Amino acid sequence: MIEIAQRVREARLAVQLSQSELADRAEVSRPSVARVERGDDVNTATLGKIVTTLGLVLQVKDQAD
Repeated sequence: MIEIAQRVREARLAVQLSQSELADRAEVSRPSVARVERGDDVNTATLGKIVTTLGLVLQVKDQAD
């Protein structure tokens, strides 16, 4: 989750959005954005909205990769 957290934060900063602005665009709460950026557990629907809003793709990989 930490790698996802870092990528989300970097992507948000690259497009110059505050956590509140990203939350509004993704239709989630600002605390949800903060939880993602800390690497805390969030549901997949919330994570999906945030990464999609940032133009990122969430990909699941096998541990062997």
